[in-house]
Amino acid sequence: MISQGWVKKTLESPDYVEDREDGTQHFIKKIPEYGNRWLRVVINVRIVPNRAVTAFFDRRLRRTEL
Repeated sequence: MISQGWVKKTLESPDYVEDREDGTQHFIKKIPEYGNRWLRVVINVRIVPNRAVTAFFDRRLRRTEL
């Protein structure tokens, strides 16, 4: 389960941010408390207020360093 604290930490101090053409921003942060896995939080920035779309541990980033 993804804790709200991890999501908040990812949004406030991401390790990496990706701007996508679909109007979303992807905030990515390594979570040491969860085996150093990468948490990705996707935010729709085209609407006001901005809206969280999803949050998940991204397995594609498991073996990579950003």
